[in-house]
Amino acid sequence: MRPPRLVALTYNLKRDDSDRDAEWDTPDTIGAVRRAIARRWTCIPIEANERAYERLRRARPDIIFNVAEGWGGPAREGHFPSLFEVLGLPYTGSDPTTLNICLHKARTKDVLIAQGIATPRYGIDEGPLPAVVKPLHEGSSKGVRDTSLARSRPALEREIRRIRRLYRQPAIVEAYLPGREFTVALLGNPPKILPIVEIRFDTLPRGTNPIYSYEAKWIWDTSDRPLEIFECPARLTLPLQRGIEDVCLRAWRALDIRDWARMDVRLDAAGRPNILEVNPLPGILPKPEDNSCFPKAARVAGMTYEQLVQRVVEIAWERIHAHRLTR
Repeated sequence: MRPPRLVALTYNLKRDDSDRDAEWDTPDTIGAVRRAIARRWTCIPIEANERAYERLRRARPDIIFNVAEGWGGPAREGHFPSLFEVLGLPYTGSDPTTLNICLHKARTKDVLIAQGIATPRYGIDEGPLPAVVKPLHEGSSKGVRDTSLARSRPALEREIRRIRRLYRQPAIVEAYLPGREFTVALLGNPPKILPIVEIRFDTLPRGTNPIYSYEAKWIWDTSDRPLEIFECPARLTLPLQRGIEDVCLRAWRALDIRDWARMDVRLDAAGRPNILEVNPLPGILPKPEDNSCFPKAARVAGMTYEQLVQRVVEIAWERIHAHRLTR
């Protein structure tokens, strides 16, 4: 198997700190990923915009390292992987079907429920109490505010109205689970689970709700004043660790994920791990003080940031080559 020579980096560039651009990557992140790729291969950065098709068609890279989130709508994460497939170009990560299912929280849950995988009960614009109210198809904690944990019917109705007004989409109303919360990074085909990260809600400002809200992720936890909100590796009994790993591996298979993903897991009142969210296009902020969970887990596993980025390319390249051999 020959190694790749030319790697394209496709991305959406974050231009301000607004909620609208929360999922997109900063110039610092794009620069760090580009340098990591360029250590091993020739890298061409291509912003995921209306000019991307022609640039990719002319460049014909061996593989694309894709972190593009797309432009809008519930199928946005599949926009550019679909374009790659039209052009016949291999790329890192999951295919458009998986990306789009995982962005739509209800569709993700429906797949998990059908496979008998534990996930909180939910409704669309209605649901059980207490509940966490979220936009139906957003990421990066968009729309999940400290007020999103609704404990009464008036609070629930207020949060549903807020989501519908601000995001022009339905709200998913998910039963609140009172247990510990973890985020789990998976890497490879089949995946290896990196050291598990626990989210420590006792580090949040006093009086706030124990959820990983937009405020916790982007306002209270900053690069110049990072919260000690994450513990990695999490302190787990062996049965609990195995339970978390099992539910994540089952979700990986049920959703047909490839190469890498990050999953959020929370324990219910009985201590059983439930899948909250599945992100097959995980964020990878480069600085340790950024508190980005996938790079954090990789560092604890002994990988540098550059090695993580390079390993994703290698994993995808091995998958693509193996597929070609079996055709």
